Amino acid sequence: MGQVVTFGEIMLRLAPNGYYRFFQDDQLQATFGGGEANVAISLANFGIDVSYVTKLPSNSIGDGAVSELRKFGVDTKNITRGGNRVGIYFLEKGASQRGSVCIYDRAHSAIQEACVDDFDWDKIFNKAEWFHFTGITPALGDNLVEICEIACKKAKERKIKISCDLNYRGKLWSREKARKAMSRLCKYVDVCISNEEDAKDVFGIEAANSDIYGGHLDKEGYKSVAEQLKEKFDFEKVAITLRTSISANDNNWSGMLYDGKEFYFSKEYNLHIVDRVGGGDSFGAGLIYACLNNMSEQDIIEFAVAASALKHSIEGDFNRVSVSEVRKLMCGDASGRVQR
Repeated sequence: MGQVVTFGEIMLRLAPNGYYRFFQDDQLQATFGGGEANVAISLANFGIDVSYVTKLPSNSIGDGAVSELRKFGVDTKNITRGGNRVGIYFLEKGASQRGSVCIYDRAHSAIQEACVDDFDWDKIFNKAEWFHFTGITPALGDNLVEICEIACKKAKERKIKISCDLNYRGKLWSREKARKAMSRLCKYVDVCISNEEDAKDVFGIEAANSDIYGGHLDKEGYKSVAEQLKEKFDFEKVAITLRTSISANDNNWSGMLYDGKEFYFSKEYNLHIVDRVGGGDSFGAGLIYACLNNMSEQDIIEFAVAASALKHSIEGDFNRVSVSEVRKLMCGDASGRVQR
């Protein structure tokens, strides 16, 4: 099995303890996180050879981010060093009817100011079998759209599978800019990952009979969303996470996979959430792992959803679970009983 390469921004995550609001407490927990880094760490925990690509400054905070990735066994040799700062995001975890709040402080970060010459994709893809990025990375600027497109072209030349999580972030760019950039990039993508909102926000493709803010999600409506995405970009697979949000703490969680012929729905999990940040990334990592291991279509979506369900029980961005733990849940042991 070849290497998986992920590309994006790893940030410093600053969050109040527990469910405190900003400045209710005089402490902030400092950890790291970011979409593609989260995927890389999940895959490393699953035993996959994975390389993470970004640009980080040559200072103690940049060193800390690299050390954190290495701790999990992620290959960091292709990280470019330079620039002035590491991006930051502040997270206030929601509870009950109060939603979580994410505030970005990532302007002028090293990766945001990266240039095309910072990345040698022929070298980066030397051992690669799979390339993954998200819609967050091109949202950082026109330069990142260009860099992502060059990476995709190089991956295509080498017949490397490409996956992309649409991951629309309205605080980073407009729907119009997202649609233009992602339409340009998605023509290279083999596996598209979306949630119940992203397809609508990025491409205007909406599921009928669903009201995500009112807590009603009609799963059947997402068949049409997947079909339209497939028709528009000729994806090999479209995977959609399906979240019914009862409150900030309690969600129903499942997923759907479309291979162009059949639709596959996972079982649904009732989640009592510890930390939902990184939930979609853990789904993406589970999907990639299952595809690389040639699982059946039904098992691919079951593994991805089970991996992500477990992530919602773990503090921080990273999904700290093993393949055996995911398989245990996937096969029906969702009791949460003490293991002795």
